[in-house]
Amino acid sequence: MILTPGSYLPLNTGFPSFDEKLFHTTTYYLPPGKQNSYMFFRFVFYGLLGWVLEVFWTGLESGLGGDPRLRSTTYLWMFPIYGLAVFLEPVHQHIRHWPWLLRGIIWLVIIWAIEYVTGGLLRMFTGYSPWDYTGVGRWEINGLIRLDMAPLWFAAGLLFEKTHDFIKKITARL
Repeated sequence: MILTPGSYLPLNTGFPSFDEKLFHTTTYYLPPGKQNSYMFFRFVFYGLLGWVLEVFWTGLESGLGGDPRLRSTTYLWMFPIYGLAVFLEPVHQHIRHWPWLLRGIIWLVIIWAIEYVTGGLLRMFTGYSPWDYTGVGRWEINGLIRLDMAPLWFAAGLLFEKTHDFIKKITARL
């Protein structure tokens, strides 16, 4: 394929994937120079959205715990961790037509894996993990994940799908 000014590079190989043949999904075409910038935009979007949701969630928890100030916390480390959601977009493309219950379970497992690995790496390199569930209850694993948060992560995964579809529409218009 020869690229000339104004030509576009397909996001895939140019051949329909299994998903495209089976589910008639849309392939978006982006100018060659914009593919990485759009990915960076989505990385920043997911990172900021994660921060906002975490601040809201921790503020809600403190309010329910009796703190009228609704004190919220997050960490700078969380921005790139939330931004990693950009790499989950292909998973969503692959499973988008599967039953919602199965998709939710897949997201739950993926989120637990990301939480465990990133928390473990941060603990290894800095000595701390931004979250530490040690002693929180019998449902924590190595202080890095909590099994009792399964409903939250299940729902968060399904919410990610809606967010991904929304941001895909926005970047397709740019």
